[in-house]
Amino acid sequence: MATINQLIRKGNRGNSKKRKGLAGLGDSPQKRGRCIRVYTMKPKKPNSAIRKVVKLSLLNKKNVYVTASIPGIGHSLQKNAVVLFRGGRANDLPGVRYRLVRGKLDFNELETVKRSKRRSFYGVKKDN
Repeated sequence: MATINQLIRKGNRGNSKKRKGLAGLGDSPQKRGRCIRVYTMKPKKPNSAIRKVVKLSLLNKKNVYVTASIPGIGHSLQKNAVVLFRGGRANDLPGVRYRLVRGKLDFNELETVKRSKRRSFYGVKKDN
């Protein structure tokens, strides 16, 4: 607790709130990042799976790292691959607040399962 003399001299400063905005994106819808590590995570409690995630370093800033989830079925991402990521958190993975954009840069659009519905979300072309 501050003394009266300290409050007279310095005043009562309010708490500075931490911003929870998307650190990597700022004002842009997508950004490029380089893969530092490709690994798996287990989701929070009621769910059970092995989710594929990637740790990225931003190409435009130094020492800014984000964790993004890999959408779709199957991937061939490796270390140092350049990928495009966007906002959108993985609800059951703590700390994962971004998703990769499939079919752009080094992230291929090939999946092990052919999709007929919800194709564009995963970058799958339409069968004619």
